[in-house]
Amino acid sequence: MTILAPAPLGRTTLTAPTVVHVSGDIDIFTSHALRTRLLNALPYSSGRLVVDLSAVAFCDASGLGVLVGIQHRASRRGVAFALRGPRPQLRKLLRVTGLDRSLRIVV
Repeated sequence: MTILAPAPLGRTTLTAPTVVHVSGDIDIFTSHALRTRLLNALPYSSGRLVVDLSAVAFCDASGLGVLVGIQHRASRRGVAFALRGPRPQLRKLLRVTGLDRSLRIVV
């Protein structure tokens, strides 16, 4: 899994969210790093935090757990949380688990 530096840190507005680009696999071996990066980006997200999943090939239950946990933390801070561009396989996983109803997905 690769995480590109979130941007724009410290300069977000309601129209310019903090976007974290993730690529590769999100699994038990990489989910801790993802959680750490998202937690580090959260304080800089004044309006919205978007996780770009368009380059993620695989996600397991630990990855889903990270996304749900970050969503809860963001909500408590008043930050809107969304997933951008999950591939069909990940979109299906979100639908099968029912998380597509609780995690906001944007195009």
